[in-house]
Amino acid sequence: MKDLKNSEEKTAEREVPLRLFASAKQTKPPSVDMTQVVGAFDILMICLDTLRYDVAVEEEAAGTTPVLNRYGAWKKCQAPGNFTWPSHHAMFAGFLPCRYDAKNVADRELLFFPSSVGLGRKAPAGAYGFSGSTIMEGLEKDGYDTWCVGGVAFFDKRSDLGSVFPGYFKKSYWNPSFACPVKDSTKNQVDFLLRKIEEENQEKKIFLYLNVDAIHYPNYFYQEGASRDSIESHAAALRYVDGELGRLFEGWKEKRGGAFVICCSDHGTCYGEDGCQFHGVNHPVVNTVPYKHFFL
Repeated sequence: MKDLKNSEEKTAEREVPLRLFASAKQTKPPSVDMTQVVGAFDILMICLDTLRYDVAVEEEAAGTTPVLNRYGAWKKCQAPGNFTWPSHHAMFAGFLPCRYDAKNVADRELLFFPSSVGLGRKAPAGAYGFSGSTIMEGLEKDGYDTWCVGGVAFFDKRSDLGSVFPGYFKKSYWNPSFACPVKDSTKNQVDFLLRKIEEENQEKKIFLYLNVDAIHYPNYFYQEGASRDSIESHAAALRYVDGELGRLFEGWKEKRGGAFVICCSDHGTCYGEDGCQFHGVNHPVVNTVPYKHFFL
């Protein structure tokens, strides 16, 4: 049995041949030390579902997203998947969007290191090594309360498929006022969260996942006079979301103090580029997403 265990361990270590990538590894220190974050701060993971990188940086440059601009520039990243389902399975396992110019797995900065897959046994510098199938499961073992506030249908809990992601959390919330077709969906989510944190134990740390669906289809109603979705209404939706995130950040700081925030898109979407529509296809505007992390 001991020989079998040793053999299995050696096989697992060989699954990803990291030695082949040694020359490509980043020599600069990690941008944040998650071993110092976990246990000391609430962690907010905010997914701006469907947000395109090109739209995000255009609004950033124009100064029309002042809340998000306050916390640094968007980074150009590769999406983990081309629609919500595959992208979130990757992110919840610790594989967040990685830098756009990454050439191999060793170029990826891992904030969360899944110790149960074949990436070796030692977490990279600055990464939080977790056991379990998701980062939420790992954080729960370290005392976190894990929350999910849903948006798009993959989080709405009204179907078997829509119950999978919420089931990864200790507490999950969704109601029809959070849904994509509701113009005030982000306001309703933020109002709900600001009420919830009033009730919570201040001593217990929270990992919050918030799925913001306002930028997702449909978004035409954020642009005055529009009758269908477009890249212009996509941008208008982002401007609306920015204001609501300002309320969330200020309320969180007031009630619970600082937090570490991961803010990103899961994928982009097409509005007719090269004949493509929507997402779930591999097109550059689908596969390129904005990402940033910061402290409140």
